[in-house]
Amino acid sequence: MASARSPYGMAIAESCQGCENRNGDYFCSFSNPALRVFEKLSFTSTFPKGAVIFVEEQAARGIFVLCRGRVKLSVNSADGKTLIVRIVEPGEVLGLSSTVLHKPYQVTAETLEPCQLKFVRAEDFLGFLQKDADVCFRVAQQLSEEYNQACREIGSLGLSHSAAERLASLLLDWDASNGNGSKQPVRLTLTHEEMAQMIGTSRETVTRLLGKFKERQLIQLRGCSLLIRNAPQLQALAADSRGLGVEK
Repeated sequence: MASARSPYGMAIAESCQGCENRNGDYFCSFSNPALRVFEKLSFTSTFPKGAVIFVEEQAARGIFVLCRGRVKLSVNSADGKTLIVRIVEPGEVLGLSSTVLHKPYQVTAETLEPCQLKFVRAEDFLGFLQKDADVCFRVAQQLSEEYNQACREIGSLGLSHSAAERLASLLLDWDASNGNGSKQPVRLTLTHEEMAQMIGTSRETVTRLLGKFKERQLIQLRGCSLLIRNAPQLQALAADSRGLGVEK
């Protein structure tokens, strides 16, 4: 099926069933009958880079399925500090737990690049959920994955000895999620400030650590392109970085 063009130069899929980016994850794997019902309930929108989809403590008005692009989820402290909880990829759903529980959104969702999303109002989604066992299973899958990711993030932030350990783990996770096996460069679209917000440290520390990783020939950085040159040593660093001599 042909795709339309958005103002942001992004191809927009007119139908879930004809979407070129459709994968086997979560809502993308709905049966065709469920997809047809979902499309009748949903509204498609496009957002530019830096757009805020919803904010922390806002009343949950529904779910957003990310079709294209990437979205960062963050929380803010009373003193203005920001922690990026995770990066959402296409096929995932934003605001799912809050909508199911009738509670405010727990995070702020902001686009990292131009995005296409499908929005379903809370009352329509909950009615849809009650009528289809397959939909319930896909929702349970995503909520379980979110729980597992939250546990990993808590362990990484709470048990890591230093910022170097957390940054090494972050770079290895990015490499693994792109299926590169340290053989091909990974495109870095986060700023040093955003990377710092993901591992709970300062921008200056991230910049200093990346420089040390380059000096030790663990990584290669060219512009926004990252290549892991020595995965075993980076993995050892991720396991125990107390000897690197960089503050938390």
